Amino acid sequence: MADLIFYTNPQSRGAIVHWMLEELGEDYDMRVIEYGEQMKRADYLAINPMGKVPALQHKGAVVTEVAAICTYLAAAFPEKGLIPAADDPALADFYRWLFFAAGPVEQAVTVKSMGWEVTQEQSRTLGFGNFDDLYKALELAIAKGPWVCGEQFTAADVYLGSQIFWGVQFNMLEKRDAFVSYIDRISARPAAQKVISLA
Repeated sequence: MADLIFYTNPQSRGAIVHWMLEELGEDYDMRVIEYGEQMKRADYLAINPMGKVPALQHKGAVVTEVAAICTYLAAAFPEKGLIPAADDPALADFYRWLFFAAGPVEQAVTVKSMGWEVTQEQSRTLGFGNFDDLYKALELAIAKGPWVCGEQFTAADVYLGSQIFWGVQFNMLEKRDAFVSYIDRISARPAAQKVISLA
């Protein structure tokens, strides 16, 4: 049995972790958990008390939440080059934009998908503010190009790239030229192609 055990469902955010695992190139066991009763069984709730996927076990440790899993894997296998070195200034970009995607971008996409109207007054209390500011920040995140950390592809690209890819595909984010170019670059990666082909 592999040290990495990946719990997922093909129709979930687990696809992002699947891509990350393929980029990592380490052996892993994938366990598909069905929605409904199987996700709420005691044995799975012991892994993720939310009864959701994805989840990851690594040598007995459990990690949930996609951004946390991607960051954990990058840090646990630094030799794979999916996180900048501790003394590399690009590490700031890595954390900044990966967690920007997990917070403000995720919140904005949720607001849009639910059809909630946000007033100017309310936008001051939201993590993403308004969509114009969000789009400017996202363009800044990928402006150093070709990747979030410049020339180094990292787990931040896996997570942020997935958010942009999904958001544009389902009209939750505006289809800007910078986003389309970035999507083209991430989609060309063999690990991403493998996961996309299995969807």
